[in-house]
Formats: sequence, structure tokens, C-alpha cells
Amino acid sequence: MNTQTLTLDVPAGAMPVYEALPDGPARGAVIVIQEAFGVNHHIEDVTRRLAAAGYHAVAPHVFHRTGAPAFGYDDFSVVVEHIMALGDAELMDDVEAVVSYLRAAGWTERQMGIVGFCMGGRVTFLAASHLALGAGVGFYGGGVVHARTEGMPSLLPLIPSMRTPWLGLFGDADTGIPIEDVERLRDELNAGADVDTAIVRYPGAEHGFHCDARPSYNEAAATDGWARTLEWLDGHLAPGAVSP
Repeated sequence: MNTQTLTLDVPAGAMPVYEALPDGPARGAVIVIQEAFGVNHHIEDVTRRLAAAGYHAVAPHVFHRTGAPAFGYDDFSVVVEHIMALGDAELMDDVEAVVSYLRAAGWTERQMGIVGFCMGGRVTFLAASHLALGAGVGFYGGGVVHARTEGMPSLLPLIPSMRTPWLGLFGDADTGIPIEDVERLRDELNAGADVDTAIVRYPGAEHGFHCDARPSYNEAAATDGWARTLEWLDGHLAPGAVSP
């Protein structure tokens, strides 16, 4: 496996992107969208896990406007200023820049997936409504049903325009995403989406259940969620291979 951090030009300047390439031809490409804590060791590890599964995986530093920091999980207050510097327009600028990079590497949009965690889970839903990618997976993405900030409104009105099959994974014990919101999202998707969608809930799992660097890590939910992620990618990405 080869890894590097490269830089892409975006409207706001230069954006670092962590990249992991599998040994041998890749079977598809996957964009990894960070948690609120930046492209830290865990997000880099997830990117490598996807490369180990055969994907050309890239993780853009969407906090690049405020220095591209990466944080641990002990103090959420340090991330607030970086989140507040972002809105949906800026996030889509970043995603589209990575899509363009992967297209230049030989991938079509339908051969690309997007997987995100926490705030990145919401970004996968946003991308699914703007782009016709092969697949999207969001882990515990808050701010889909209800607005998070002025620049990050509710995404429910975008459901009729969704063009990317999307899987949402949520923990029932997530205090920031009530079960009622998850079920409302399920109902809205079933009623209004024209692409394949699915919602999975994990009883007892908290926010961040997939991250083995957090106290909320839930091994059973993380293992099942990762298996479902790989299955969703395998079942929805258009076939093809590109040599690194």
C-alpha cells in the first residue's frame, strides 16, 4: 500500500488530501469525509482500511480554510471555530475538487463512493443530492433532519434530488441524533428518494461508535457497520479497475 498527502487547488486555496492506494489495480475509488476532529489518525486509518479492501481512497482536509488541524477526542470546544467556518457551498467545493482529481485518475463518478463520519456523515448526504456517484455511506451524520448552522440547513428538502444510493448508520444511544429523527429520515427517504437508500440502527450504540479511538466505540456495531459499508460499495459502484 502506498500513502501520501497531496494538495489540491480549490476555490478557497490549497486543500491537503490524504491518499491511500492499494497494491495492484484498484476496484473503485472512495472519498472519506472526516469527523469534526479533522483528518486525524483515525480517519487516516479508515482511509487505509479502504485501500486494503481494494479502493483508491482519499480523505480531504475540509478544515483547510482554518489551517487543516487534526484533534484528539477529549475537547470538542476546539473544533467549533473550524466547523463554523464551513457551509454547504464550501463543503461541496471540496468534494467536487476531489471528484475531479479522481476523474483525472481514471475513475467515473459511478465508480466513486463517499463515506463519512459525524459531520462527514452529513456531507455524504449532501453530496448524494448534488452528485451522481456510485454509492454513499454516512455514519451517525447529524444535521440531516435539523439545521446545524445557518450555512448547514436541514437536508430533507434535497431528498427528491438525490442521485447517489445512500446508506445511513445510526446508534440508538446517540444523544445528538434522536431515534425519532432517524425514523423521520427513513420515512422521508422511503417516500421521496428515487435512488436506493437504507437506514440501519444499532441498539445501545452511541455517537462515534465506529471510532476505536473514542470511549463510545462499540465493537459489534462498528464491525457490522463496516461490513455493511463494504457490501454497499461493492453492490453499487460500477465495475472497473485502475492501476495506481
